[in-house]
Amino acid sequence: MSENSSSKNAIVIGAGIAGLASAIRLQVMGYEVTVYEKNNYPGGKLSHFEINGYQFDAGPSLFTRPKLIEELFVLANEPMENYFSYERVPVACHYFYQDGTLIKAYADHEKFAEEIQVKTGEPAEHVHEYLRHSANAYENIADIFLKYTLHRLSTLFKAPVAKAIQYLKWPYLFTSLHQYNQSRFQSSKLVQLFNRYATYNGSNPYKAPAMLSLIPHLEHNEGTFYPKGGMISITRALFALAEKKGVKFIFDTPVDKIIRANNQVQGVVVNGENIMANLVVSNMDVYFTYQHLLGEPLKAKKILKQERSSSAFIFYWGMSKTFEQLSLHNIFFSEQYEAEFNSLFHTCQPFADPTVYINITSKCEPGIQAPSEKENWFVMVNAPANNGQDWDAIRDFYKKAILQKLNSIIGEDIAKYIEVEEVLSPVSIETKTASYMGSLYGTSSNSKMAAFMRHPNFSNTIKGLYFVGGSVHPGGGIPLCLSSAAIMSDLVKADVV
Repeated sequence: MSENSSSKNAIVIGAGIAGLASAIRLQVMGYEVTVYEKNNYPGGKLSHFEINGYQFDAGPSLFTRPKLIEELFVLANEPMENYFSYERVPVACHYFYQDGTLIKAYADHEKFAEEIQVKTGEPAEHVHEYLRHSANAYENIADIFLKYTLHRLSTLFKAPVAKAIQYLKWPYLFTSLHQYNQSRFQSSKLVQLFNRYATYNGSNPYKAPAMLSLIPHLEHNEGTFYPKGGMISITRALFALAEKKGVKFIFDTPVDKIIRANNQVQGVVVNGENIMANLVVSNMDVYFTYQHLLGEPLKAKKILKQERSSSAFIFYWGMSKTFEQLSLHNIFFSEQYEAEFNSLFHTCQPFADPTVYINITSKCEPGIQAPSEKENWFVMVNAPANNGQDWDAIRDFYKKAILQKLNSIIGEDIAKYIEVEEVLSPVSIETKTASYMGSLYGTSSNSKMAAFMRHPNFSNTIKGLYFVGGSVHPGGGIPLCLSSAAIMSDLVKADVV
């Protein structure tokens, strides 16, 4: 048996973004922190690889709310500019429709609203009004979800609940995002554009509550950003910061079991050895935490009563030419959007006309992210969670469908320019990141109570055990994972008083 000599030590299971942020916060709080990671690299889904001069961010590609990263550097009393830099992107996304319409989502409100009015006939004021409501919802309601646990009355009393209730409108909970957007816009193109924000947490806009209309605030009011060096620079910066503060990382080392006795966490088992700790934080998917690390299959099964989020199928293509009509972020919409989501969540089969997302970081750093006069394409379609489908056949199906759509809208034979290709499927997502069924965000938000049903950031039965990451409160995506670490650290402070 091995025991850390410090009387205040913590173990973090998993070096994903939430795990890195948790380690930094706990180390700053005075804990001696050790992080165990089964892979040989940090970052979890936010990883990176390179082939023949093409740089690829393997996972998340959208960067919003940089202040959440700045907050960690301030907390650690370290100058962020020594680790990390970013710039605001002038156009959040290029939206392509099958009829040839291209909408540029400018960061500037006036330009964005004017672009929409010119391209769709939608009055500019409708866009301004929608984004005002989105800002109000985010600033007055989202704080409850993003800064506080929803599972302790004592903590919730600290939250500005009265203020949130004042701004909470009936449609936010009892109509779908699609219904809400239909009531706000005349143009079906604009309804579809704002429906897509449900996919930011792997949900169905035709079922998810209109509360998700607060998500556009992040892109269109606060802004979309590009981190210099690509998204992997976020992982590298947080990893370097954690090491600078004294966090110890042990890679290629999965945790076998969480030890508890008398309803108190004792540590973990690693390679057959007991490693003792006062506090354990799991950044592993909460399903696998219960199933494998705690040996509680009934609790794991209970988690599965909540619908899993969608997954993704990603092609990483090194392109031998540049495409001037594309930007950093690009969306090619399906003509049958509702049917696409029905396929994702009900039939659980690939859809013949998928919405295609393309991220091209070489647009921001040409000649660095890809060889000169070439581009690195991260091509993603929403995919159903893994239920044992034939993913080899689905790979061919998706590639054909993607190329058909891109060829039609861009007007070129895209396939002939692909000189490098790698893929990531729901199966490989599950294998690499321990995300059950390859679900990117744990559970979906396809019910009005979904936000309240996510697993809390602490254990109700095991003192000293906490949970962070996309499978628990407040949800998936970089900002929410960073928020989960902040909520966890606040809970720890409250629990040790």
